[in-house]
Amino acid sequence: MAMPSEIFKLNTHELPRRAGEMRQYQLDLKIIEKVGVELIAIPAGEIIEVDARLEAVAQGVLLTAQIYATAFGECIRCLVPVKVEIDRPIQELYFYESKPERGARRKKVIEKNEDDLDYDDELHMAGDVMDLEIPIRDAIVLALPINPLCSPECAGLCQECGEKWASLSPNHAHELIDARWGKLSGLASQPEIDPDFKN
Repeated sequence: MAMPSEIFKLNTHELPRRAGEMRQYQLDLKIIEKVGVELIAIPAGEIIEVDARLEAVAQGVLLTAQIYATAFGECIRCLVPVKVEIDRPIQELYFYESKPERGARRKKVIEKNEDDLDYDDELHMAGDVMDLEIPIRDAIVLALPINPLCSPECAGLCQECGEKWASLSPNHAHELIDARWGKLSGLASQPEIDPDFKN
């Protein structure tokens, strides 16, 4: 069985490494673990569609893509199912894999990379393979609401009966009994005892 990260690997061996060369790909990524945030996500087993265009440039490969997917969750106020359609663009530059350097020159390159705070944020090819996981996950998370709602006007649930306020009548209310009189209210339902009754 493929690892979750393997789903996002794209082999670009068909793309010549000459600046200006371009290839297009249509990918259907069937994910094996959910992608999203805690309250709403694309479930495992669903498809993320990616329409990708790869263009060879001097430093690497420029990815321009459109992502399509459907995320599912629950309204945080009334708990009804919520569905969000994702249609989001991404664009990232993948740098070509660095060739091994020898001696002092290689040491100088390593030291420069360690001092460069932006280096860890760069995306790099692994030979001909591009790992699309980070830009796709980032794009999906940014497209999803942190607190999903079925509608901005959702009033939530009645705290007494748990029904959705939108489905209740405008006059809906519950009789509130003072806790101090709660025990006495039970006496009213007990049968009266005839004072003249004897066993």
